[in-house]
Amino acid sequence: MSVTETKYLSEFYHLPEFKGIDGYQKHGGYVELKKALKMQPQQIIDEVKASGLRGRGGAGFSTGMKWGFLPKNNEPRFLLCNADEGEPGTFKDRMIMEKAPHQLVEGMIISAFAINSKKSYIYVRGEYDSSIYALEAAIQEAYKAGYLGKNILGSGFDHDMDVYRGAGAYICGEETGMISSLEGLKGQPKLKPPFPAVQGYLRKPTIVNNVETLAAVKFIIRDGAAAYRKYGTEKSAGTKLFSLSGNVTKPGNYEVPLAFPLKDMIYGLGGGMKPGRKLKAVIPGGSSAPVLTASEAEKATLDYENLAQMGTMLGSGAIIVIDDSQCMVECLANLTHFYHHESCGQCTPCREGTGWLDKIAHSILSGKGRMQDIDLLIKVADNMKGKTICALSDAAALPVLSFVTKFRDEFEYFVREGKSKVKGTAYKGSPYAEMHH
Repeated sequence: MSVTETKYLSEFYHLPEFKGIDGYQKHGGYVELKKALKMQPQQIIDEVKASGLRGRGGAGFSTGMKWGFLPKNNEPRFLLCNADEGEPGTFKDRMIMEKAPHQLVEGMIISAFAINSKKSYIYVRGEYDSSIYALEAAIQEAYKAGYLGKNILGSGFDHDMDVYRGAGAYICGEETGMISSLEGLKGQPKLKPPFPAVQGYLRKPTIVNNVETLAAVKFIIRDGAAAYRKYGTEKSAGTKLFSLSGNVTKPGNYEVPLAFPLKDMIYGLGGGMKPGRKLKAVIPGGSSAPVLTASEAEKATLDYENLAQMGTMLGSGAIIVIDDSQCMVECLANLTHFYHHESCGQCTPCREGTGWLDKIAHSILSGKGRMQDIDLLIKVADNMKGKTICALSDAAALPVLSFVTKFRDEFEYFVREGKSKVKGTAYKGSPYAEMHH
């Protein structure tokens, strides 16, 4: 049986004309907006809730439920689209913004109408130039066509939308960190509660949703919740875009129903390993998701429940494939370095912990590690979990715990022999090579 994608959101992404408003309308664009504006806002919220749509940015929280947390008053409220796609291995939001910017704009106007928001922002990571230009052009086209601005399509609903360029920090992908950055403050997360739905941007009720989540809203209005639920499982409904990278023959973005077998993603859509190479490990949901061994990956399905049962997570849907030519010590040192660099420094366990994880991992990598360092990695990571304002500390700790536990033999070999079990060398350029000596 050949493995194929289910192109639901991405049906027309291959057409260059889909990017502009004329091509988008030719393929049914903005029809759902017209339909939604004739509905009651609560009807839209109920439909989104019934569809089982969960946050596609990583947290997997029910979108309709999140919308339902807004206070029932006439206070101004904001809709923020989180397009700060900073999770290593994730590039699916970028594809939506560059190939189908109107899909996102339409989904956002419908969502804004549902929650009665007059103003929305798309917070895009600063490096995504092409995404920013595509969105700005699409928003201008939407204004010209009367889909944005005052009294949209004679409905009496007003809405304005802007693109905000982030300043390149991973931490701003966390919703309260993003809100701080949008307010012109240092991009640091805040303690919750109050949750953004109660007190967010400019201390007003705010909904933060991911690009893919907001793009999916249009389809739920088009087909209804029951049709959306035909894909996936009871708890993981709909289709999802996955970013497949690493040691596979055909990396790229693939759209499949949730609960899709991971092995079909790797060997079917991804074309399997390079000739002569074997699968060694898979990170299933972006760099913060605990790693799976090859035998675990064979059994895994891409949905929230199955991956949680396997001690990892679906996260942002970034699947990083690692083959047997890779040294796991080196892979981990790459990740520890990233998280150390991206910690905002606000909470001590994270600021100090990410620094120590990075130092210890690089000390082993440079051939100067000691046996007790392996357990020290676990100890430091354990002390970081659940003790900070946001989840970055956990995101840094989880890969360490899973890599060291599942591939301990490689770490022990590196310490014992002073070189990699796979590559036969030590890494000379380590910034921390002289730590213990």
